[in-house]
Amino acid sequence: MNDTKSSKTTLWVGRILSGLVIAFLLFDAWGKLSELEIVLKTMDELGIPGSLSQTIGIILLATTILYAIPNTSALGALLLTGYLGGAVVIHLRVGNPLFSHTLFPVYVGILLWVGLALRNRKVKELFWFL
Repeated sequence: MNDTKSSKTTLWVGRILSGLVIAFLLFDAWGKLSELEIVLKTMDELGIPGSLSQTIGIILLATTILYAIPNTSALGALLLTGYLGGAVVIHLRVGNPLFSHTLFPVYVGILLWVGLALRNRKVKELFWFL
């Protein structure tokens, strides 16, 4: 009985963590797709042409949707990890603060994978420490 309760709790914690990541990434994609002034200004400060805003938004939206669908969540997580890695490189290149800006995509990536591992037994088996 305890194992069943524990596994249900683990599943729900994974769903909540994944839901938070999905909500954040969808919000970020929406900002890029909407070409909000603050998004375009930030992209310019990072050396990314504003004309790429919608393209980046579409990529982020597509990979986030893949992550949100249970049957494609591992592929989505893998693709989002690449996307987030690119964000780390951009922040390093412009010299942004390490713990607040540069590593923020790493924090999102950790939550992304922990959430997926807690809701997907096959993925959890990849991480022996969970």
